[in-house]
Amino acid sequence: MPVPETTPAPPSLTSPVIDCEPPAYLLAPPSAAVSRAKTCPTPTALHRPGPRRLRLVEHADHPPHTEATRFAEAVLRRVLEVVDRRRPPAQLRPLISPQVFDTVLALPPARQAAAATLKRVRLRAAPGPGAAEVFATFTRGPRVHAIAARVELHSGRWQLTALQVG
Repeated sequence: MPVPETTPAPPSLTSPVIDCEPPAYLLAPPSAAVSRAKTCPTPTALHRPGPRRLRLVEHADHPPHTEATRFAEAVLRRVLEVVDRRRPPAQLRPLISPQVFDTVLALPPARQAAAATLKRVRLRAAPGPGAAEVFATFTRGPRVHAIAARVELHSGRWQLTALQVG
């Protein structure tokens, strides 16, 4: 009866790992480990609400005006329209300082075809009379972006004096 031919096994690409771990041993006697486990707080105790420290926040003398809020909403909406190339930049000139105007003109156009939509605007009184800090969010497509700005009262008119678009 003829013997079937066998093909040789391919060389192994792995090699055995040498066990070089030291043997496990107890750090403390078993009675100490049990007493330590009893003193550990439970997970519910760790997540229990506790007293929190209050932060001191300096308040300005004057709260932000409703006129400042309306102005901030309008000027930020126009800034987004200028960045999206839906509004001519000349309409922003009387509302913002010259340095901010140059910054807005230097902003690159949006990469997405979706238009920016202003969602939320918050104001906080800033140091100094007639000034407020503006925090806003806007969406462009599925993404949410942030805007930070400062508005100041100059000669009876509000003006955007600082802007950062994120």
